[in-house]
Amino acid sequence: MRSVLVAALVSLLVSILSTPLAIRLFRRQGFGQAIRDDGPQSHMAKRGTPTMGGTVIIVATLVGYFVAHLFSTEAGPSASGLLLLYLFAGLGLVGFLDDFIKIRKQRNLGLTATAKFVGQFVVGISFAVLALNFEDENGVTPASTAISFVRDIPEFGIGAVGFVIFAYLVISGTSNAVNLTDGLDGLAAGSAAMVFGAYTAISFYQFRNTCGEFGAGAGCYTARDPLDVALISAAAMAACFGFLWWNAAPARIFMGDTGSLALGGLMAGIAILSRTELLLVVLGGLFVVETLSVMLQVAVFKARRKRVFKMAPIHHHFELVGWAETTVIVRFWIIAGLAVAFGLGLFYAEFISYGLPG
Repeated sequence: MRSVLVAALVSLLVSILSTPLAIRLFRRQGFGQAIRDDGPQSHMAKRGTPTMGGTVIIVATLVGYFVAHLFSTEAGPSASGLLLLYLFAGLGLVGFLDDFIKIRKQRNLGLTATAKFVGQFVVGISFAVLALNFEDENGVTPASTAISFVRDIPEFGIGAVGFVIFAYLVISGTSNAVNLTDGLDGLAAGSAAMVFGAYTAISFYQFRNTCGEFGAGAGCYTARDPLDVALISAAAMAACFGFLWWNAAPARIFMGDTGSLALGGLMAGIAILSRTELLLVVLGGLFVVETLSVMLQVAVFKARRKRVFKMAPIHHHFELVGWAETTVIVRFWIIAGLAVAFGLGLFYAEFISYGLPG
């Protein structure tokens, strides 16, 4: 438990103290945010706000994780931990390139859709393939080829190829969902912090209830390296909170695609390695709603040439109907918190249904 607290504390301090330095650096370099011309007019005042703040979140998480290992009783960084950091940093790099092109060309379009797809594909597929390797002394790999809700569902084994495809869809879908949600000051950072907080609790619970201690079939969890997953979850949560100090409305810096793609990818990776892929749909309920609003808007417009919302993602719709930006943010945070609470409730209810003490 001490190492989890150390990861969170160090990550929080690095994030909250280094973000002002990033703001000054990015402002000097002219790394300002481009704003959509068809968006809410209130957003025009945000043009030029430093972006690519996701680099701070990534660095803070990495530092928090590795410093925590100095206080951990574990042997050192595990395969699961390093794989998650690879996914996190890899998608962060894709987002960084997207942000950098936007800044250099002074437009709201960075990488082409094809280039972004290729970047996410390479990182996501390589993560999935590697996650099926690196067996420990018990022959357990970081990931499982069975689809999972709160634990593996044996009846839904999909094989190695099926898993790689499924994992890529989860990673790509989640990273893009967080990217869509990142449209208001602090909305994505605050919501992501809640999900990572939930995964800190889930992974630590799995660590305390491993099958090696209670025996197979007793309600324990066969998750590989759960303490390391908890360390990364705690570090990412704290990094988001530290960044949120400066990103809250009115934001002094934006995370950009650098942060949103990285955070979404890390969420997906944690869900895969903690064997809770389907539970992520509940925990990340706000991100699901934001994504569905875009899909619905596009589908209906193509079919009937009509718009369901004044603008998608749905948070912009509420701005255009008259809600203040801070009102939208706080209410959407409430939705995110309720989804996280419900997901944690499902996780715990499933566990005690196996007859073990809570």
